[in-house]
This record gives sequence, C-alpha cells and structure tokens, in this order.
Amino acid sequence: MKTLTRHRIVVDDSALAARIGGRLLEARKRAGLTQQKLAEGRYTKAYVSALEKGHAKPSMAALNFFSQRLGLPPSHFIGDSTARWDRLDADILLASGRWQAALDAFDVVLVQPLDRALRAEALRGRAEALCRLDRGPEAIAAATESLEIFRALDRHRDAALVTYWLAYGQHLVENTAEAAALLGGLLAELRAREAMDPDLRVRVLIALSSLEAAEDQHRSALGYLEEARALAADLDDWRRAAFLSQLAYNYTDTGDVEAAIRTGVESLGLFRAADAEREAAVLENNLALAYLHLGNVERATGLASHARSRHTEDGDRHALAHVADTEAQIALAAGDTAAALRLSEESLGHAQASENRRAAVSSLLTRARAQVAAGDPDAAASTYSRAADEIREHGPRSRLKEALGEWAEVLANQGRHDMAYALTREALLAASDTTPRPEPAQARTPAPSRA
Repeated sequence: MKTLTRHRIVVDDSALAARIGGRLLEARKRAGLTQQKLAEGRYTKAYVSALEKGHAKPSMAALNFFSQRLGLPPSHFIGDSTARWDRLDADILLASGRWQAALDAFDVVLVQPLDRALRAEALRGRAEALCRLDRGPEAIAAATESLEIFRALDRHRDAALVTYWLAYGQHLVENTAEAAALLGGLLAELRAREAMDPDLRVRVLIALSSLEAAEDQHRSALGYLEEARALAADLDDWRRAAFLSQLAYNYTDTGDVEAAIRTGVESLGLFRAADAEREAAVLENNLALAYLHLGNVERATGLASHARSRHTEDGDRHALAHVADTEAQIALAAGDTAAALRLSEESLGHAQASENRRAAVSSLLTRARAQVAAGDPDAAASTYSRAADEIREHGPRSRLKEALGEWAEVLANQGRHDMAYALTREALLAASDTTPRPEPAQARTPAPSRA
C-alpha cells in the first residue's frame, strides 16, 4: 500500500563526511574491492574516491547502495547512531518489504529521545509495518498517536497518509464501519485538495472499493475503481499494477472470472516490468485461484508453482501459507486428497509460524473439505470446529457462515441434527450481523488494498 519515496539526505557536517569516508575506505579494502568495482552499476570511481577522502557529502541512497555491496548496515558508516538515521534505515527496510525487520527497527527508534515530528514519523512507519503483518490493534494504537501529533503540527499530508494506515488497522480488526468512515473522510479531503497527493487518492479509492466489495456492494465498488481508473493513467508501473490487481479481485467477487484473469495478467506484466517480484508472486497465486474456479487445473498449478518458487527464495512464510493452501485446493479439485491433506497441513504450519490468521482459517477449511472427500467425517467435524473457533476469536467474520454451514452439513449427514440446526442458526445470524466489532486482542483479516 505504501507509495515508495526516495529520501535524499545531505550530510552537511564535514567531520561526519570524513568519518564516513574513512569507514567506507576501510570496509572496501576489507572486502577486497576496487573503487571501480564498488561503484559499478550506479556511481563512478571518482565519486567513491571523493567520498573516501571526505570531499563529497554522501546521500542516504548512496550509503544504502554501498552498504548493500559491502554487507554492512548504513549506520556502520555514519558512526554515532542517531534517531534520524536509524529511522531512515527503518524506512529502507519498510520499502523493501521486510516488514518484521522494519518493525524491529522502528521500535529501536522509538525508545530514543525524539522530537515530536520524528516520533510521529516513526509511529507512522511502525503502523504500516504492523498493518503489513496483520497486527491490527497495535497498528491502530501507533497510527492514532501519530495522527494526533501530525494534526497538532499542521502537517496535513502526513496526517492524511497516517489516516490511511489507521483505516487499514480498523479493517484488520473488522471494524469495517470505522474504516469506511475514515477513508470516506480522507477521500473528501483529497478531492478538495487535488494537488495534495493524487497517488494517495488512488490508494484510498482502491481501499474503499475493496471494503464495498467485501460487503457485496459491487456496483459502488466498481464505481470507486472507475474514479481511480481516471487518475491511474499517470501512475508508474508498480502503482498501476496494484490498481489493476485490485480491479481483478473485484471482477472475481462479481463472478466475472474471465475479466479477472485478463486484468490480472495485465497487472502481472506491469509488476514484472517494475521488478516487483514479490507482488507478482502474490498476484500469481490469486490468478491460480481464478483459473481453478474456471476448471483450468493445469494453468492454476503452473501459476501456484511459480509463486511458491519466488516466496521460497525469499523465505516468506506468510505468503507461502497462502500458496500452499492454493495448492491444496488444486489437489482437492484434481481428486488427490492425500496431497490436499499434506499441503493444507503445510499451509497451516506456515500460517502459525508467521501469525497469518487469514491463511490459517483458509487452510483449516481446505483440510476439512479434504477430510470429507477422504471419507473421514469425524476428522472433518473436528477441523471445522477448529476453524470456527479461530474465526470467532480472530476473524474474518465474513467466513463464519461458510465454516458453520459446511460443518452443519457434515453433522447432518451423521444424523446429528440438533447440533447441525444450532450451527445453521448461528451461521444465519453471522450473515446478518453488520454491527462493527470491538477490537480483539489480535485480529487477522485481508487488508483493504496493497496499492
């Protein structure tokens, strides 16, 4: 969801520049690199030489580039650690998609003495990292404090951006009404201040579309996307890909799977053009599910396999939980119940290790269906019970009717009609319950948008 921004920070302290230069020289020699080799790909030998002599003032982008080449954190070259430089390190981790590492880095920043502005910036980064990790209640707390400070400082654009993450956190705890209210107010502000942040406006429209689609309000969901489409022409490849990806999800929700695939394939090409390999892999997994709905098991298998390779290379267990569940669904559709059981168990393991509650619920439901297909209704009933408990405690409430309905059917087939009736009644009540939920201790639901 984050708009990536390059931070260019110029060091105006000559003593600091000299210290950085000396440490850069020492690290380069220790790594056995020439100045030309260290600079290769982005900078020149002359620039490296000027830095090492302390004649040039390095930017954060340059420090990040050289630190990656030398296998050292940027703070190694700066010398005395400061909260501002630490925060920039955290920003880099956040922009690179290393959510847990970014969260840890922001936590380090926030225990230091900070001025109000820097504290608000660090809290905003922490809120985003927590949202990315599906930790809604903590994200709400960080975003709320950040928003209060930005408003007090009259930093309107910063307040607008942190409002977006606050809405994201409210969605994660299934407080959909509050999330929609926050996003609606933010959209009105962005419409009134057209020049403030057109990129954020597109992201808010996508998020509102996602919320509407989740409530089966597909006409208004597509209306928001049409407004976003008019603004999307000037987006870069990454953000346009994110927009098209969300449009594909909405087509899926409305039942137009073929349109979802066409739009998803276009989005996938743009993600690849933008070198957004992780996002491309996430989209491949969703495309695999779309193809599975159309009965194209072979195409679904290929897409899921490619997504697995990418996420395995990254060691991303959060994403692997979703891919393994997709593969389990594919195996179940192909009649391979043994593989479906094995893959659903793998998905659950990844989900539990990464605290991915959404994937945990999905893997339990897939596993229960595989147990039904394998002729083991007792095991299926037990698994449906686990899934329902997980949903009741952590969400998403939108899946409770599905879980309870399928569980009731298993019990009815066993002749346990009283309990089946009770579950069916609960399922109907869950379907009709639109009351905003209080914030649970740890809630896990899909994010409004990843744009």
